[in-house]
Amino acid sequence: MSAVEQYARAHLVTDSSEGHHAVPVVLRYDAEADPHTVRVGLPGRREWIFGRHLLEQGLRAPVTAGDVHIWPCGRVQTIVEFHTRDGVTVVQFDASALIRFLRRTYAAATPVSR
Repeated sequence: MSAVEQYARAHLVTDSSEGHHAVPVVLRYDAEADPHTVRVGLPGRREWIFGRHLLEQGLRAPVTAGDVHIWPCGRVQTIVEFHTRDGVTVVQFDASALIRFLRRTYAAATPVSR
């Protein structure tokens, strides 16, 4: 098994009076297609692709690569910020969901010895 797909609930952070609202997110990893990247699927068919190492580093300290910025927010939350020409999308995750996903990706990428 080299593919991982995990559904998570995250909070879309807005500057409206609503503040945050929960959205379904799909986290994907395919070791055969590209063992170095992860995919984050947001509602509206938007999917972001970036380095798995970036997600891992962003759990501990602020990191940026291109249009993706990730940083810890307190002890249990992680912020992922996606930049486009049209604006910025800010998504707040429970860090535990991202950690669980990363563990699954490393297990999927480890070859099974026979």
